[in-house]
Amino acid sequence: MSGVIPYGRQNISEADIQAVVDVLRSDFLTQGPAVEAFEQAMAKYCGAKYAVAVCNATAGLHIACLAAGLTVEDYLWTVPNTFVASANCGRYCGADVDFVDIDPKTYNMSVTALEEKLIQTKAHERLPKVVIPVHLAGQSCEMDRINQLAQEYGFTVIEDASHAIGGQYQGQPIGHGAFSDMTVFSFHPVKIMTTGEGGLVMTNRKDLYDQLVFLRTHGITRDNSLMESPPQSETDGSWYYQQIELGYNYRMTDMQAALGLSQLNRLDDFVCRRHELATRYNTLLKDLPLTKPWQHPDAHSAFHLYIIRVQAERAGKTHRIIFEALRAKGIGVNLHYIPVHTQPYYRQFGFRSGDFPESERYYAEAISLPLFYDLTEAQQDQVVQALEEVLTLSCPA
Repeated sequence: MSGVIPYGRQNISEADIQAVVDVLRSDFLTQGPAVEAFEQAMAKYCGAKYAVAVCNATAGLHIACLAAGLTVEDYLWTVPNTFVASANCGRYCGADVDFVDIDPKTYNMSVTALEEKLIQTKAHERLPKVVIPVHLAGQSCEMDRINQLAQEYGFTVIEDASHAIGGQYQGQPIGHGAFSDMTVFSFHPVKIMTTGEGGLVMTNRKDLYDQLVFLRTHGITRDNSLMESPPQSETDGSWYYQQIELGYNYRMTDMQAALGLSQLNRLDDFVCRRHELATRYNTLLKDLPLTKPWQHPDAHSAFHLYIIRVQAERAGKTHRIIFEALRAKGIGVNLHYIPVHTQPYYRQFGFRSGDFPESERYYAEAISLPLFYDLTEAQQDQVVQALEEVLTLSCPA
């Protein structure tokens, strides 16, 4: 729609364009030096040892679960208020998926609910092999407490940081890995920075890194030290490789990596601008019948999303009417997310509405407002004016 203010969009500079053009004019388009350079730069930025670039974050979640050894008869736990990929990655491995309800203030995984569920399930020998906390909107989960539970109950922690590149937790970059085994980022165009499509898995463990690299590229290695048997000098030449695992073609291209490497130079600026806009929203929206996003003192959000919760009873209008009225006014609001356990695919496993009440209350009230680097104050004023009109003025049902 012409004139619509979207909820998110990429910012592409002339330097970004030139970085991609340089690759197009080079000898490598796919498995070339730009991917390795991007991985090294990302690892340095986050303070982690290893980074594995992949074609998208869903692929990253998949191979992270495989590297963790998740398989049939294992359990993966995540939150309901996430994109379906956070749960689907467990199903790709043949594992059962269950959910942990969210904290009513952060909208992230409730550590209290997680601990209670662990205590309950331990007696039935149904403990998770993998837990995936999701950093919704860019704000880190309480990773130190989750890590403590991981040590006590023996599960692998994979941070779904698809929203959170550039954010921090306890003063350290999200992705540094002090409280988890792996961290997965997304570089979709509406995220903080973009590679067009793309993702990345970060880890500090060499064993996991080796597995991730195998799984990203068909399970193949050319490293003699990693082969089951060394190449035979009489028959096996420099072309020789071995397939060690059943892997996938989840590679990132050099074109994507070059764009990501260029965007990384501006990541801190991207996050800073999002904070400026979020702070301005906080001021402009203070008198409206809605709940603004709360920030945990240990977290410095990347602010991928600015999520409000409408107080429909105070406004005298339903959540749906408010959402659709904003869309009609040219405000491209969105909703992140429909609870995964209510999706038809997951209902077949016995999940029902009412199973995770905090996530369902969140869904009944949440609206994502436009927030992106190029959002102008005039556009933000337009968003706020539309909200004021919809929430405070009478309008037909």
